[in-house]
Amino acid sequence: MIRIQQLRKRMTTFLLPVWLMADMLSACQPAADSVVHPSTKILQTTHTPATAPTPTPPWIREGWELVWQDEFEREFVDPDKWTMEIGGHGWGNNEKQFYTDRMENVRLEEGCLVIEARNEFFIRRDFTSGRIKTQKKFSFTYGRVEARMKLPDGQGFWPAFWMLGSNIDQVPWPKCGEIDIMEHIGREPTHVYGTVHGPGYSGSGGVGHFTSFPSGSLSDEFHTFAIEWEEDEIRWYVDDAQFFKLTPTQVSGEWVFDHPFFLLINMAVGGYWPGEPDDTTVFPQFLYVDYVRVYQRPDLAGTYSPAVTVEP
Repeated sequence: MIRIQQLRKRMTTFLLPVWLMADMLSACQPAADSVVHPSTKILQTTHTPATAPTPTPPWIREGWELVWQDEFEREFVDPDKWTMEIGGHGWGNNEKQFYTDRMENVRLEEGCLVIEARNEFFIRRDFTSGRIKTQKKFSFTYGRVEARMKLPDGQGFWPAFWMLGSNIDQVPWPKCGEIDIMEHIGREPTHVYGTVHGPGYSGSGGVGHFTSFPSGSLSDEFHTFAIEWEEDEIRWYVDDAQFFKLTPTQVSGEWVFDHPFFLLINMAVGGYWPGEPDDTTVFPQFLYVDYVRVYQRPDLAGTYSPAVTVEP
């Protein structure tokens, strides 16, 4: 009996590695129902991603055709679109700044136009700032024009986004016409104004209206300021909400908004309307412009001068 048990023990010791090897070899073989024959091709399944829709360009606006734009994505202000104005003669408003073409005052940063007002003496003036225009580079008659902007904060600052009649060299202001799309003065930190000036209704007699914002909103956030200009009507908008409409019956003189106008953007320091900077005024201050876009209705597109190329 002992010998039989010893024999069984020896046989188990001898056969165990053989059984383990057999198990390992069988595990490497495919199951009967998954045998792959040499002539069979194994196809790897790939998932085709859904085609992403082409994103709508942010400037697409239903019912309008984009005819001119500046997204301010270049390194420098585009000289084919804008002229930098230079001077410190008061600009008819007793303004206290000198407008320069220096990068300290007008530049592009991170996709924005930046106009900086600085407290520095420069050619008989105590402040510097910037003013640009599209005169003799781009003008248009009728359409929608808009700019997305963040405004400065403080007493004495006067940023504006506005238009002048392109015939100003032949027909002096105010008969050439002026359309103020957005004006803001620092002593009224929650208001922006939309106004027109023409013969018999200019300066302090301009015809316009204002809209209000929560405290701090204009200097802390970007807002889109726009007009929609038709033959006998101009409408003012902020963030696509209309706040004013004007027709020829509402002005006391001739309606002079029926010919090409060009664009201007500037930030004045001081003047009859905003008043002077005071002890509360902090320098420097900045006017940021994300973009400027001009649209026309499809039946009017092309009534601008000169021909321009829309950015891709």
